[in-house]
Amino acid sequence: MTDQKTRIGKTDLYVNPIGLGTNAVGGHNIYPNLNEETGKEVVRNALDHGINFLDTAFIYGPERSEELIGEVLKERGSRDEAVIATKGAHKFADGKIVIDNSPAFLKDSVESSLKRLQTDYIDLFYIHFPDENTPKDEAVGALKELKDAGKIRAIGVSNFSLEQLKQANKDGYVDVLQSEYNLFKRGAEKDILPYTSKNNISFVPYFPLAAGLLGGKYTKDTKFDDGRAKNPMFQGEAFERNLAKVEEVRKIADAKHAEVANVVLAWYLHQDSIDALIPGAKVPEQVVRNLRTLDVHLTPQEVDKISSIFS
Repeated sequence: MTDQKTRIGKTDLYVNPIGLGTNAVGGHNIYPNLNEETGKEVVRNALDHGINFLDTAFIYGPERSEELIGEVLKERGSRDEAVIATKGAHKFADGKIVIDNSPAFLKDSVESSLKRLQTDYIDLFYIHFPDENTPKDEAVGALKELKDAGKIRAIGVSNFSLEQLKQANKDGYVDVLQSEYNLFKRGAEKDILPYTSKNNISFVPYFPLAAGLLGGKYTKDTKFDDGRAKNPMFQGEAFERNLAKVEEVRKIADAKHAEVANVVLAWYLHQDSIDALIPGAKVPEQVVRNLRTLDVHLTPQEVDKISSIFS
């Protein structure tokens, strides 16, 4: 596996194109029965294999994912081997979760994340979700102040609509957008990706494997006992149609002696604005499997073929 590094958009962040999404590292509110030591081992294994782009958030845990990553980096004694992305916007008020993009809250969020991560700078800080009240250029302006102060190195927004993104980027300060995008959900191609491409904003897709559906591991008899059980993509005829598309990709994967998931992930790296991916991993071995994406080389014809299977 090549130890290649790619630049994230216009930032000075250089990362392995295959990063690590860490919502299963201490994300007790997302996955039941997580083992924290296994989560730390996932992070160690990623770093040992040259994955340096770690994606976390306040709400994973809450707080615990950041804390565990901070512990691993502390024990290794090498903060600069990791490019850390984290996110803030959620707060708890009267037992409810509220989204807040106010400059004061975002500044507090960064300070709190710095403490949990046991570091004095965050490489990439995202506004995790838009709120309804804060003008987005004001929210990003607060992050620009933190960037100028050396507390963060790059500014991101997540789950913003095109209009919100345009307002956020009014002064050209937005470096990265993270949003849902995969072969089944390609809405971003209509308006978001052309905008990010034109404005040199890097696009980081989440759910790139569509909750495992694009991983090539399911059959029509697979039963789900989590959120997927209620997801229309995983039900009845739609599920069977989706699996049939995945089987078409398997033909390309088999010809390359590769896994379906790696071929799918490789396809994203051919799309405009996408510099890096953040597939998750619940066990250390999965980290190495994700990395095999870098060994998959798709021809332009194969990229087009995959696009047309899911058109």
